[in-house]
Amino acid sequence: MDTKENQRDSRLRRQAEEKLKTAAGGSTDLSGVSPEKTASLIHELRVHQIELEMQNDELRRIQDELERTRDKYFHLYDFAPVGYVTLSEKGIIEEVNLTGAAMMGTDRSALIGKPFTRFVLGDDQDIFYKHRQRLLETETSQSCELRLAKKDGHAFYARLECRVIKNRNKASRQIRAAVSDIDERKTVEEKLRQSEETFRAAFEHAPVGMCLVNPDGRFLKVNGAFCHMLGYAESELVSKTFRDITHPDDLDASNEWVRKLLTGETTFIDLEKRYIHNRGHAVWGTVRAFLIHNTDGSPHFFVTHVQDITERKSMEEGLLKAQKLEAVGMLAGGIAHDFNNILTTILGNVSLAKMQTRTEDEIFELLSEAETASTTAQALTKQLLTFAKGGTPVKEIASIKDIIKKSSLFVMRGSKSRCEFSIAEDLWLADVDTGQISQVINNIVINARQAMPEGGIIQVAAKNFIIDVQHGLPLKPGRYIRISITDQGMGIAENYLSKIFDPYFTLKSQGGGLGLAVAYSIIQKHDGYITVESKLREGTTFHIYLPAAEKPIPEKEEVRLITGRGRILVMDDDASLRKIVGKMMGKLGYESEFAKDGAEAIEMYNTAKKSEKTYDAVILDLTVPGGMGGKEAMENLLEMDSEVKAIVSSGYSDDPVLSNFQEYGFKGVIPKPFNTLSLGQVLHKVLQGEKLKIGN
Repeated sequence: MDTKENQRDSRLRRQAEEKLKTAAGGSTDLSGVSPEKTASLIHELRVHQIELEMQNDELRRIQDELERTRDKYFHLYDFAPVGYVTLSEKGIIEEVNLTGAAMMGTDRSALIGKPFTRFVLGDDQDIFYKHRQRLLETETSQSCELRLAKKDGHAFYARLECRVIKNRNKASRQIRAAVSDIDERKTVEEKLRQSEETFRAAFEHAPVGMCLVNPDGRFLKVNGAFCHMLGYAESELVSKTFRDITHPDDLDASNEWVRKLLTGETTFIDLEKRYIHNRGHAVWGTVRAFLIHNTDGSPHFFVTHVQDITERKSMEEGLLKAQKLEAVGMLAGGIAHDFNNILTTILGNVSLAKMQTRTEDEIFELLSEAETASTTAQALTKQLLTFAKGGTPVKEIASIKDIIKKSSLFVMRGSKSRCEFSIAEDLWLADVDTGQISQVINNIVINARQAMPEGGIIQVAAKNFIIDVQHGLPLKPGRYIRISITDQGMGIAENYLSKIFDPYFTLKSQGGGLGLAVAYSIIQKHDGYITVESKLREGTTFHIYLPAAEKPIPEKEEVRLITGRGRILVMDDDASLRKIVGKMMGKLGYESEFAKDGAEAIEMYNTAKKSEKTYDAVILDLTVPGGMGGKEAMENLLEMDSEVKAIVSSGYSDDPVLSNFQEYGFKGVIPKPFNTLSLGQVLHKVLQGEKLKIGN
């Protein structure tokens, strides 16, 4: 320390001497300079020297601080969380930090001086060129995302935030880029995109209706199945709320379920409801929905699945109707059976009364009218059975001219419309069940009448028609009768034409949808065919094809009283009918004995056979409530006597045993109601050994 001070003092003396020489005019002789002057100069120089040293110390401190700051910022630059790259205007790498070099999987020396595009994947180089051009043109900060290739060949997504740096002389510019590795983010985004695509595909192509619905009920998004189900375009539905398309009768229930979801009373909706189709009809759907919440717990939107169950509901309703129809059929059959028993009693008494009067007496005419009315009542019971139960048609060769006219005019009573007929004079005969064909004409004309509520003309035509293979109809080639019924109504839309013969399908606000289905079934059972043609606002035409008969109408036998002799066993559960049949038998010359059910008839027949006083014929009623009927009794009688002459009788005129009585061992059949003449005729034929069916 002392040495440094001595050196400083010597330096100061030399500086003072130089000052004194200057003060003495450059002379080296300093004897003339006063000691005080010399001391003052030395002091001044010492102060100045101290100031200089202080300045030097501050400069050294600042320099040290700058070096420390430079080291700190170079450290921050090199180890920043993002890569920094400095490029020339032409895209040459001039500087890169350690983070940037690490991103590329190499060191700085392998990067500096290289074109940046060398490390950009080929497909993305165009992105970088355009980005650099835009950056240099606008000199505003720009960003882009592209893929960079590491030294080992692996690629990663990077985001470049770039700006232009101008040199002080503005003679050249540089591009400074901050490079961020966004590969993980891109991976997450890609997975999210794929997830969204999967959801979108599942949503759009789901076989059931799917909707996203706002908490206020407005549709956010709907899929194709839901649009198709309700007949709307997506743009139409997203402008509506679920309340706009909900059936009014189901709206309260829907609102209540939504309230429960929003209040947390339930987490899931599962209900059946009706929607209103764009065309106005109801569509049933099974609705399942749950609520998606925001992160803060507030309602976000409903996810709703809707399964179209209209067909199932229709089947359920159809099954219920079928069960009701079956019940009606059973009731109708029972009524018809009992009614026919009553009619048999009436007709039997009338026929017996007529035999006791002369044809010229007024009472004979009155009885004849009563007999005709009873026969008409018989036809009504037959039609009731045909409608309620269907069944195999009981055919006969007939001219259907009268059937067409009578059936058409019958349903037009009180209507604003009228029928115009065009029926060929030489129309062929047909082998048909007249009651069932009447029902077909009735059903179609009723439809035509209902299609014209303000009235109009129904054209009813019938002509002979030859079908060959070129006609394309599912019928055997041959002779047919074609019946055409045309209305002037609004017509039927093309997409409904294939459904109008389906059971329970109807376009009317009222009606069960059975009329055309029944007509179709009847025509099929007649080996015929029925088609429909229609155009909206132009009307509808039904064509019915029935096979023409190959034989003429058989001549009716003269109706006369045929008497005979023999013992006849009659089995019937109706006491009043047994009584009148007994009188009819007596009038015809027969002895008669009676059984109330099949079991009693078997016992009586067996007893008579053992006593060798057998019955010449047996009449068996098919149906005995609570007891053995005629079919079962006949099986027992055939085991007892294979030659038994039995006649089957029933009030169920559509029973298959009546149509095929021979297959069950019967020799004849006489449906109820019957009169004395019919009874005498069938007994005579059976006793003579002829198989005969009397009546229809």
